[in-house]
Amino acid sequence: MAEIVLFHSVLGLRPGVTDAAERLRSAGHVVHTPDFYGGKVFDDYPAAFQWVESIGDIPELISRTQAAVADLPEDLVFAGFSNGGVSAELLAATRPGARAAVLLHAALPLEAFGAQTWPASVPVQVHYAADDPFRKQESIDAFAAAVRASGAAYEFFEYPVSGHLITDASLPDEYHQESAQTLFEQVLAFLEQIDRT
Repeated sequence: MAEIVLFHSVLGLRPGVTDAAERLRSAGHVVHTPDFYGGKVFDDYPAAFQWVESIGDIPELISRTQAAVADLPEDLVFAGFSNGGVSAELLAATRPGARAAVLLHAALPLEAFGAQTWPASVPVQVHYAADDPFRKQESIDAFAAAVRASGAAYEFFEYPVSGHLITDASLPDEYHQESAQTLFEQVLAFLEQIDRT
């Protein structure tokens, strides 16, 4: 089974993240859920983004991302929701020994964090709602092109719903139960494939 680091979104370590971790653990995986905010959580995006800016914005999140895995082994799967997906992408691209990346509602061009190429040995799975208010198709396309150019496996799943954190049942305005179920089935199948390699 995989050892996974699952990063939370800009809203913090909400129940949607801990519930996802429990789903993965129930399938036999080891899951770490770093808390970048020391227990602080948000219910809306503007307040969350404002707070992140107040603590040092992207450079500070990068620092916390790297600190979260400093004492963990190299052989890890990196996964994350939204901003946490960016943390997962950063580590999967740059940290030796990464096994895979699972990006939930997140994808940035590699240039955004100074990477030149994607590791050929790191398969990727990306998930987005069709109508995600934070979705930037050009970023998704650029990332997909870089992964495919490396020879790494790339999977993209789109769900016919609106919202951003569509798997988080504690956010009723965004949650979509059927899409969430399908998403986690795809993630677990992806992890099973990794275990066979």
